[in-house]
Amino acid sequence: LCPQVSTLVPLQSCQCLAWKPQPIGALGAESQHVVAGYSDGTIRVFSISRTEMELKMHPHAVALTAVAYTTDGEIVLSGGKDGLVAVSSPRTGMTIRILTDHKGSPITVIQCTGKQYYDFGVEGSELWLATSSDRRVSIWASDWLKDKCELLDWLSFPAPAVPEGLSSLPPSLAAFCPWEHGTLVYVGFGMQKEVLFYSLRKKQVVERISLPYFAMSLSLSPAARFLAIGFGERLLRLLRGPAGAEQDYAGHDDAVHLCRFTPSGRRLFTAAYNAILVWETAGS
Repeated sequence: LCPQVSTLVPLQSCQCLAWKPQPIGALGAESQHVVAGYSDGTIRVFSISRTEMELKMHPHAVALTAVAYTTDGEIVLSGGKDGLVAVSSPRTGMTIRILTDHKGSPITVIQCTGKQYYDFGVEGSELWLATSSDRRVSIWASDWLKDKCELLDWLSFPAPAVPEGLSSLPPSLAAFCPWEHGTLVYVGFGMQKEVLFYSLRKKQVVERISLPYFAMSLSLSPAARFLAIGFGERLLRLLRGPAGAEQDYAGHDDAVHLCRFTPSGRRLFTAAYNAILVWETAGS
């Protein structure tokens, strides 16, 4: 996939990409699409089956740092290096809305999850979150067919003074918890090296897990109570959370900057520098 996308856009750097969700009941390669964000502020939608670009949008003036489809695949959410979040339609190519709440700090994560209209007392068809490098997370309830987007919660995590000699901080990462609805998981530079479980209903941190180092990457299994956490110390930790057993793996030769569970949860992909490892997750 990555070589194909790079070949189709040879003069720009691909910064982030996301698969389009598979429609329920849909079969065949025609539904295989990815959206990619580039260093020139453009978004491009590619057909994998035809190996061609189908749409180009330009909602950002700076490089993209995060991109995601909504759960129905009808909207693309993208975040830039300047902290702006764009809401775009891959059907029309138009930018529907620009959100400035994180302005000034690069967006590190955008994630969407389905929800019911009655959840949390707000109207919407799904929840989504945006995380920025200044340790802030915004959670939204949206119904794009009705042009509704309401801020549900705003989190800001404290941190100490940056140590001298540290060239860059660990990333701020957040994700909705698949096995605890209404809960999100956060890791980032803070007062302690830890994983935080935040309840959207209780409006507070309800669980903490200590870590040996600050996390560089995070992924939650959709099929079991597993968290995968990558560290700059070339270590991968698998947690059966929030209070279960932990296991460390040292298969990489560099910082584990990316980890992703497959939709089935049976495999885990991790990346460090120029190496990608595939792990079998027993018991998922």
